[in-house]
Amino acid sequence: MTDPGSRPDAGPPPGAPRWVKVLALVALLLALLFVALHLSGGGFGGPGDHLGTAVPSWP
Repeated sequence: MTDPGSRPDAGPPPGAPRWVKVLALVALLLALLFVALHLSGGGFGGPGDHLGTAVPSWP
């Protein structure tokens, strides 16, 4: 006897909604951008970045 709750003709369950996939892709791209900026040394300054070139940088 087969289980009445299972249907052998039913395919796999549907995947994630499109908005979930888009949100995950945007989050992944932002994370990659963050890592690339951090590794390249740009985009993450400290207080010394606003002082100009005449003031020596912090140790």
